[in-house]
Amino acid sequence: MKTKITMHTKVLIMMLTMLFGFSITEAQAQGKDKVYDIVEVMPQYPGGMPELMQYLAKNIKYPPKAEKKGIEGKVMINFIVEKDGSISNVKVVRHIHPLLDKEAERVIKAMPKWSPGKQEGKPVRVKFNIPVAFRLK
Repeated sequence: MKTKITMHTKVLIMMLTMLFGFSITEAQAQGKDKVYDIVEVMPQYPGGMPELMQYLAKNIKYPPKAEKKGIEGKVMINFIVEKDGSISNVKVVRHIHPLLDKEAERVIKAMPKWSPGKQEGKPVRVKFNIPVAFRLK
């Protein structure tokens, strides 16, 4: 039995092939720049968490106006540790006061490069959250 393929069927097959091809290309592109929440090897600040806490304590400058007004609290910062360990996409996700938010963001943006996260032995982009505490003595 011989099947006759009409022009309409050819066009439909070609469109489906193109659509499927674009879907695969889009998925591959997203995989290349995917930002992970959890990976096999999580990113690490040079020297680990104790050094990170020391860095924050040493570099945070309490804004004088916030200090004078007695404003305290924790600012939650979200950022991405890139494949090369650099920090990007720094965002305040829990605000306390604009002065404290801005200072927490400044200090996080100024951090040195981290050891990047790894998935299947390859460096990947990883989302990270850090609380930055502001306390008056």
